[in-house]
Amino acid sequence: MADRQDHSGMAALSICEALLLAIKDRELLPEHEIVGVLRDAAAAHETAVGNNDEKDMHQAVAFLISRIIASGYRVRQ
Repeated sequence: MADRQDHSGMAALSICEALLLAIKDRELLPEHEIVGVLRDAAAAHETAVGNNDEKDMHQAVAFLISRIIASGYRVRQ
């Protein structure tokens, strides 16, 4: 069973995706800059410090963001 943190993460991801799509749809930022925002977020997690569990979590987040970019993030539709 998913815990509360999983639900919070899924909600945050959905909200951020909706915001990025709205930013693109309203032509406030071009797609390459939106992808740049995602790359910056991944990089922040790749360089995060902490204990081993925290580092593992940050690496997993960075990997997830990189997969979103590589899979043709929804702003490409």
